[in-house]
Amino acid sequence: MGWRPRLLCCLFLSLTLAGLARAATVHQEWEISYQFKSPDCVRKLAVTINGQTPGPTIRATQGDTVVVRVKNSLLTENVAIHWHGIRQIGTPWADGTEGVTQCPILPGDTFTYTFVVDRPGTYMYHAHYGMQRSAGLNGLIVVAAAPGGGPDAEPFRYDGEHHVLLNDWWHKSTYEQATGLASVPFGWVGEPQSLLINGRGRFVNCSSMAGGACNATLPECAAPVFAVVPGKTYRFRIASVTSLSALNFEIEGHEMTVVEADGHYVKPFVVKNLNIYSGETYSVLIKADQNPNRNYWLASNVVSREPGTPTGTAVLSYYGGRSSPRKPPPTTPPTGPAWNDTTYRFRQSVATVAHPAHVQTPPPRADRVILLLNTQNKIDGHMKWALNSVSFTLPHTPYLVAMKSGLLGAFDQRPPPETYAHQGYDVYAPPPNPNATVSDGLYRLRFGSVVDVVLQNANMLAANKSETHPWHLHGHDFWVLGYGIGRFDPAVHPASYNLKDPILKNTVAVHPYGWTALRFKADNPGVWAFHCHIESHFFMGMGIAFEEGVERVAQLPQQIMGCGKTKGGH
Repeated sequence: MGWRPRLLCCLFLSLTLAGLARAATVHQEWEISYQFKSPDCVRKLAVTINGQTPGPTIRATQGDTVVVRVKNSLLTENVAIHWHGIRQIGTPWADGTEGVTQCPILPGDTFTYTFVVDRPGTYMYHAHYGMQRSAGLNGLIVVAAAPGGGPDAEPFRYDGEHHVLLNDWWHKSTYEQATGLASVPFGWVGEPQSLLINGRGRFVNCSSMAGGACNATLPECAAPVFAVVPGKTYRFRIASVTSLSALNFEIEGHEMTVVEADGHYVKPFVVKNLNIYSGETYSVLIKADQNPNRNYWLASNVVSREPGTPTGTAVLSYYGGRSSPRKPPPTTPPTGPAWNDTTYRFRQSVATVAHPAHVQTPPPRADRVILLLNTQNKIDGHMKWALNSVSFTLPHTPYLVAMKSGLLGAFDQRPPPETYAHQGYDVYAPPPNPNATVSDGLYRLRFGSVVDVVLQNANMLAANKSETHPWHLHGHDFWVLGYGIGRFDPAVHPASYNLKDPILKNTVAVHPYGWTALRFKADNPGVWAFHCHIESHFFMGMGIAFEEGVERVAQLPQQIMGCGKTKGGH
């Protein structure tokens, strides 16, 4: 070996050892329980972590190991927790997806999640069992860049930061919601009663509720206050854990510069309103350069669905100003752009590309293309969602456990369809054949292969109706190659893909009557869910699962077993 290779080898080794020396272990102890809470001033049962909703923010540094010991004290309900945006490289069993990567945590049991946060950025966690996410089990994960610079150093500067967790909130229990979705006749969950910011909101019809069920004077539902110093620049880390709503977020009177999306740096662009879909995270920079003697609204509003929920609000207050921090601003809360302005939201999606200094060029072509038509369907009178006429259901034995244990009878071995009759399909008309089938089959991917997935949105069962669907991929980031409105043509549209500077994300929107194309490399051994992040839509079958390189997965911990064909296994 010559001196130059030896020097490079030693330099790499020293950098690696330095990183290991820097890495720490972040420990948290959680107890999951039901508690009476009043996040929008209305008292109801919520799933809490250590008595709180949202749960504690996990703060770590790139390269750290996070260890969360979870005790399930729900008494009559299982639980599983997904670390949304964390790729779980080498730890697929810690992904926290019941039916895919683990058996749920039984009442009274304790389970320890251990994983490495390998990239800086803004992420989240939430329940991934039944519809528990909409009951309050959620929170933020904030990963700081490793000190000392390096390839992942932030390409922007700021003086301080704030965290904003956006949510929607129902007064019905998740049991009532799930029962309605599974019933004939169909019972829709309806629009949320309130929009929450950092777990707080205000139910507008509070005075109409009898028996003290709503108390607008509770500190628990007081509007959050975000304080800023005049002249300083602030990073706002914004995450949406909504169960249904697509949101538009703004800070009254302050332009926002978008700099991060799903843990990846963005070519900066300025917006007045930020469209954010369930499962997405963003960082924006604002300059505290407005009149410091008054307060300003932070506002979230429903888009893509005709709003039946009032604006969610919080307060921006300047240090040293003459206005009390909790005093409502003198203006009406902003209502944002028109809820059905698809063009506005489409343009913002297209504008989100990689930062010029942080472009990770995608492979030039795919080894496999999966074209998925998303439709609303009926199965034996039950309302369902389906991909290529197949409605997804989770197996009783998690895929990862079944495949590592050779339990091939635990799920349907027939692969789901990879395409549909796209040439003659009218995406603007209700589905000509509303019937579908149910399957728990999965897509098996060759390890290391490059996969394109094109998600095609279409008309629902009712005429002239199509909604936005945010799709989330577990275990990976993907390149967003392109968006379109209308029917995707595989012979035409790939020529317009952005292969120059596409953003990497883990969650992406498919706009009404539109398509979204993404590309990823199947290089993370395990089984991974890919699904609409709207809670009720996944519950109704809008999802699939990918398997790749399961034979490379290390021995599974016994704690993830104990259900389905592994009963008594832990």
